[in-house]
Amino acid sequence: MAAVTAALRIADYDPDWPRQAAAAIDALRSGAPGLFPEIEHIGSTSVPGLAAKPVIDLMAAVRDRSHTPAHDAPLAGLGFRPHVNGMTDRLLYVRAPDGVRTHILHVVTRDSRPGRNQRLLRDHLRTHPQDAARYGELKRAIVASGTAPGAYARAKTALVQELTDRARAERGLPPEPVWEKE
Repeated sequence: MAAVTAALRIADYDPDWPRQAAAAIDALRSGAPGLFPEIEHIGSTSVPGLAAKPVIDLMAAVRDRSHTPAHDAPLAGLGFRPHVNGMTDRLLYVRAPDGVRTHILHVVTRDSRPGRNQRLLRDHLRTHPQDAARYGELKRAIVASGTAPGAYARAKTALVQELTDRARAERGLPPEPVWEKE
């Protein structure tokens, strides 16, 4: 069962999401050899059992983000196009065949990867099923309330901040804002 409003849809966990992520990772490694020394599945689709927008988020770590745009053509050949959304700490590429977003590639520096909030939250939700359930329920409630797609992320911020703060504290890291857009 999926909750739907306009362009927002929250789907029950799909056990095929990890395979879809692995296929995209393999394609990126083959299509842009050596560009991404580290690449992984992040976001809600990477948390078993968690309801999510059916969009596969990937995080790739590079030594220097300034080299990535030189690979835009091979990335485009894989369906990943540059996307600007206000985040200044990463490069974003979106795969949207037929105008339907299926994948988002976050390109970050290797130095920043270990402390990235998205990774820490993913790992926290994987090991704290009650928090994952709370998060899934909130996402469904936001969509059911008719929240516009552009306001969806902000509507989740308080809970995401709470859970991310907890994940960071468990690792001895200080709190850090989760809202990354300017």
